[in-house]
Amino acid sequence: MSVQPLPIGGLGIDAINRPHIDTSAKRADIARSENPSPSSDGEILKIDSVTRTYTDAEGNTVEALRDVSLSVKRGEFVSIIGSSGCGKTTLLRMIAGLDAPESGELVLNGERIARPSQKLGYVFQQGSLFPWQTVEQNISAGLKARGVYKERKADVKTYIELIGLTGFEKSFPHQISGGMAQRVAIARALINNPAVLLLDEPMGALDSLTRADIQCKLLELWKKRNTTMVLVTHDVDEAIFLSDRIVIMTPRPGKIQGFISVKIPHPRHRGGIEFLSIRRDILEVLHLARANPAPEYMI
Repeated sequence: MSVQPLPIGGLGIDAINRPHIDTSAKRADIARSENPSPSSDGEILKIDSVTRTYTDAEGNTVEALRDVSLSVKRGEFVSIIGSSGCGKTTLLRMIAGLDAPESGELVLNGERIARPSQKLGYVFQQGSLFPWQTVEQNISAGLKARGVYKERKADVKTYIELIGLTGFEKSFPHQISGGMAQRVAIARALINNPAVLLLDEPMGALDSLTRADIQCKLLELWKKRNTTMVLVTHDVDEAIFLSDRIVIMTPRPGKIQGFISVKIPHPRHRGGIEFLSIRRDILEVLHLARANPAPEYMI
């Protein structure tokens, strides 16, 4: 694998290229972490030299993240991928104000993130719906907590329609599927108009067909609302399908290994040449690609 500079955004940035892969403008640019941030124009979120350590159950000091820097533009969809334990969720929790770094800082719209805020929405892997509330009540919970439910009651119906759950308004979480529950969780977060929506593997526990459906709904909501989204995922295909940009992290201590700008227009075809080219590039960076992979199915 050769390493050579590629002009990205007017700057010479190290990029990883395979000579047998098309390097046209539509192809992904894989940039090393020496120059991780996009232009400051339109920047909504900035993570500056963040390090996080903690003490495990046996009293050992564990370095979860080391010197992580990342900048996210307004309206951008960014995915973070890496092996289990590399600090992806720790980073997301710090962005949400649920955890704090030992050093460095996180800034949202020019203000330092020090605590949870309604400016940040968070969707957990399991959805975390209130089991005693209906679909409609779960979606409106944030509006009621902020005292704006009366003037925004119509928005609840709008979001129920957007996530495709018309007819299930009065259903309780135990009466709907896991995929439906995740759609409710996403709508509950988005209806509060967060500046940034944080998604912690919300499709990770779903079957492949349901996951694909949620991914399409998420894209639809992103396009309509233009909400900045940051997704943590283990699914390389999911990251390519959804993202403007993909952040690749190293194993613990988590550092940013590289970035990929995905320039394929939506809707994206998962079996397309460009899609598969990006997929292989990511797997190579993660050291998961094989020159002669064994067939997945035997007939």
